[in-house]
Amino acid sequence: MPRSTFFYILKSMKKEDKDRRLKGQIKDLYEKNTHKNEKYGYRRICDCLRAMPEYSHINHKKVQRLMKEMGLFGYISKTGARKYSSYHGTVGKVADNVVKRHFKARRPNALWSTDITEFKLPACDNAKVYLSPIKDFCDGSIVSYSYSTSPNMALVHEMQDKALDRLPCLAGLVFHSDYQHETYVKKLDNHCITQSMSRKGNCLDNSKMETFFSTLKKAIWFGHEKDYKSVEDLYAAIDTFIKWYNEERIQHKLKGLSPLQYRKQAFKLVA
Repeated sequence: MPRSTFFYILKSMKKEDKDRRLKGQIKDLYEKNTHKNEKYGYRRICDCLRAMPEYSHINHKKVQRLMKEMGLFGYISKTGARKYSSYHGTVGKVADNVVKRHFKARRPNALWSTDITEFKLPACDNAKVYLSPIKDFCDGSIVSYSYSTSPNMALVHEMQDKALDRLPCLAGLVFHSDYQHETYVKKLDNHCITQSMSRKGNCLDNSKMETFFSTLKKAIWFGHEKDYKSVEDLYAAIDTFIKWYNEERIQHKLKGLSPLQYRKQAFKLVA
């Protein structure tokens, strides 16, 4: 090794890390914004930093590089899990696909979607839990949800009633779902809500809802299946996650805001 190179490396090793303070801030944000499996990636860490005056103009590439150096990464998804399907054939009137994969909504309560997902608890003799939430496409918030050990219409009606009781003025809303039950459809008609339905075999028609299910299961389910010793344990985990998801979990596409923060901002603009 040339003598000059040796002393250059020696000098570099003694030099103070100019990003030491920034790295410490990144690590604090990474550890603070954690929910079981879910970890903030560089995009959301960057959004958090930009909310601070000191780092308002920080480049996302620098955050990505520093997080890589520190070994900090977002969660890794688990693939290969069987997806639950609530489709049981035609049992009522089939509505038109009004949404047609145009998932953007400029204001809250303009476009909703719902579906059902399944959890199978190995520690409870493979008991099954079914979750049915409603997602608002404007801000990604979960408007209401219900869970049960049976994927019946009572589960769906409970979710529907929670939303309609809390938000009675929903005229003009488009509600995207696969439910054809007469009582379900009648409630939508009574509130002047337009129903939209996916086509059979086209999972992309409801991809926004599937995205939420993926986020939920990566955060509280994959790798933790055996941690839930009862159905009530899973219910509590779902409650905690959805509250955190709505109120605290920032999203890069929402300009670094949580769904409810973005929702309040959207209502002010509409008003």
